[in-house]
Amino acid sequence: MGKQMKELKNRHGGLTAVLVVMVIANLGILAAYLFSLGGTRETLPEIPPWSIPVLIVFGVINLVCAIALFRWKKWGFWGLLVMSVVLFFFNLSFGIGVRGALPGLLGPVILYGVLQLGEEKNGWCQLE
Repeated sequence: MGKQMKELKNRHGGLTAVLVVMVIANLGILAAYLFSLGGTRETLPEIPPWSIPVLIVFGVINLVCAIALFRWKKWGFWGLLVMSVVLFFFNLSFGIGVRGALPGLLGPVILYGVLQLGEEKNGWCQLE
């Protein structure tokens, strides 16, 4: 029965596009942190050395949550929301400021809006 339910689920193109962008963006950010550890510290000297591994872990969590949404898991949305709030405060702690950190909170808002679009293809109603 679970397999039959998955076949009935259908996402609209807007949701698919947002999820693809999220996965690609998170992969890019993760790769940037992984391959430029020294460069990141030179570019942002105010960030303590321990923060880069933490940001890598955050990137992995974001990627897992985005993939979970592709698989119709509601916890993927909640995970992305929690990570956005955590990263907001993480950025504030490094002195980025509210204006610099606030755009990070827009991701879950946009995602929630896109999940609400469509009548029969409403993504939010199809999440498990």
